Amino acid sequence: MSIQFPKIENAINSYKDNVQGKANEPITVAGLLDRSKQILGLDYIGSTPDWTLEEIYNRLEENAPRIAIIGGSPDHPAHIMDFNTSAHAAIRIWQNGGVPFYFSTPVLCDGTAQNNMGMSYSLQSRNAVAQMIVNQMEAHSYHGAFIIQGCDKQPLGVVSAMVHLDRLRQERGEAPVFATFAPAHVLQGGTIPEDLYTELSQLAVKAEQQGDTDIADDLRDAMEYILQCSSNTAFQGVLKRAQERGFITEGIHKEYERRLAVATCDGSGGVCAFNGTGNSSRHIVAGFGLVHPILELLTSAPNQLQVNEAIDSLATMINDPVFSASNIMASNIRNAIRIHSASGGSTNLMMHIVGAMLYGCFKFSLWDLDEIHHLHPIPDLFNYSLTEGRDIFSLATQCCSGDSRGMETLFYELMENGVPMDVDAPTVTGTSWRERLVYTDNLSASNVKENPVILSKPRRPFSGVDVLTGNFFESAIVKISGMATPQLDQFDKKAAFVLYYQNEDEANQGLLDVQLLPKLRESRAFCHENMLGLLKVNAIDQYNELKGYDYETLFDKMVEKGILKIAVIVSGQGPEAFGMPEMFTPMQHINANRKLQRLAALISDGRYSGVSYGAAIGHMTPEAKNGGGILYLQTGDIVYLNLRGREIQFIDEDAFKAGKLEFKFNHIIEEREDLAKERLAALRQRQRYVAASNRLIGHTDAANGVVPIVVAEEAVLDYKNDVLSYEKAKQKEQIES
Repeated sequence: MSIQFPKIENAINSYKDNVQGKANEPITVAGLLDRSKQILGLDYIGSTPDWTLEEIYNRLEENAPRIAIIGGSPDHPAHIMDFNTSAHAAIRIWQNGGVPFYFSTPVLCDGTAQNNMGMSYSLQSRNAVAQMIVNQMEAHSYHGAFIIQGCDKQPLGVVSAMVHLDRLRQERGEAPVFATFAPAHVLQGGTIPEDLYTELSQLAVKAEQQGDTDIADDLRDAMEYILQCSSNTAFQGVLKRAQERGFITEGIHKEYERRLAVATCDGSGGVCAFNGTGNSSRHIVAGFGLVHPILELLTSAPNQLQVNEAIDSLATMINDPVFSASNIMASNIRNAIRIHSASGGSTNLMMHIVGAMLYGCFKFSLWDLDEIHHLHPIPDLFNYSLTEGRDIFSLATQCCSGDSRGMETLFYELMENGVPMDVDAPTVTGTSWRERLVYTDNLSASNVKENPVILSKPRRPFSGVDVLTGNFFESAIVKISGMATPQLDQFDKKAAFVLYYQNEDEANQGLLDVQLLPKLRESRAFCHENMLGLLKVNAIDQYNELKGYDYETLFDKMVEKGILKIAVIVSGQGPEAFGMPEMFTPMQHINANRKLQRLAALISDGRYSGVSYGAAIGHMTPEAKNGGGILYLQTGDIVYLNLRGREIQFIDEDAFKAGKLEFKFNHIIEEREDLAKERLAALRQRQRYVAASNRLIGHTDAANGVVPIVVAEEAVLDYKNDVLSYEKAKQKEQIES
């Protein structure tokens, strides 16, 4: 049985006063409903169609809820099944007395755009999605939305649009905007075909027999992963090295790539199974209270009954400012950040969370996010592993079987581990988290007996993404949850030589060079005296044993023992300079090389993919284009990595040679003024490779969400106080009744 929506309580009804709208739009609604019934075929649940043009006209005249179904573009794997989900949604909206409309936005696939110019448009696409949706919702006067949530920048782009529009409408005295999100199902990762697995295993044996154990080890590492687009980059790196050393021909290399590629993605699409930006966005939008749990984690597109449950919940939300999009989001900001942290969420979300809050007119920055993150220790409760069969598809399978409740389970386990959660925050179920958790069946993570993804007992007492500061920059971030504790120990409180690249293209070329380390040794890129200083800081217990070796031998010994640390700097990648592309590819080249993985941290004013792991430090502000300290670094400089202390410091070289660890940087700016001018000129020339229409000029920096400056200027609300309490509203309702 359908649930009837209330009429919109709004003095303004553009369709009542505008004859043109009532003339134009009924045919679009009828067309959508006719097409939906045709798509569903035998799966159509409902009575004989009653969507006549006259009835559509009447609903528009009476201000029935006009609900936009917002999809994505079918050239993104996450949106392949949008046609099916949108059909279910359109039918139910009509049955409930609403008026359904459909539109979609372009959705940029980060995997497809990776390591090409498209990546310079990825972050910008988030703001573009927000703009396009506000345009369409305003122009056609839609009251709310059912959003088919995809991947990459689309989810938080739509959140930003909904909360921005909500604040705008309420500012004008209009009805609050309501929205519910339906995340695309999880795409099952692929499996390496058996015959190809055998051939790759034989290649590893061949490399091992000829003494190239690094290729053998790295190839076997890549073969352990669930097959996905990101793992194919790891294969690309090691196979290229195998080709350069003569183990395979270029033709065989490309043939292997073909066979891996066609075995990667399931034909029904979905959000990739790794815990990248797509699934991090799934978790955080759920943490914002904007996802109905029935649709949160599925292994296939939702059916009619599932969609019905989510849409029916809108009946209690319509006209109620407590359930407006911006109030739900802001009320849940602490929940969302803690869920993001405990689930090992993507570094991309550090900007998107801030951006969404600013679009919702709340004053917010990276420092507010960091304050919430550290108000209470957040344990690592995510047992995610791409090599042990615990990807997000596994979690979705556990949810579909009824053994787990996804983010409700994580919410519950955070509370069980003493983390304060805002249980009275409103959600799109039309209830609070407290009311949702009263039903305890399968709520505990311990209910999953085999291969649990969400844990009751933490893997370790800390998690998430940390904000770093230092003497040559204002802020940067590192994904602590993306580093295993032994790897964190390898880099924490270590001095590292700078290896400077002016852009990602140079970095990829350098990091793929099989002779990179020998070339650094032969060119004496790091002076002998500083090598000894590094040895003293990083391995004082081995100083006396190694200090007497000549330069070449000392270099090799420090590499062999993992004492040598290299801070690979990829500069000129910030929002204004180059659109802030992801540094997934250079980081993957490091991670696909066991030797480099032990030695190299990557530092950039660019971003990282959600699937990046290891010592990946990004979002550095100010960016090089705006004169940040990263602009002035050069190969051979020394920095101190104090990751647990949440800082990176530039080491004064003169003091270092004298055996002292002193942190000074300001003199470098003056000494390298000419170098900086030369680099900025090159950067401006390279910037022209990005379309002028899509450059992120006039935007805030990475610490402030990379949003249009005017959006940030109008963000004046206090997220701690300027929200409507669900509990108070409920008490008032009880008193009045």
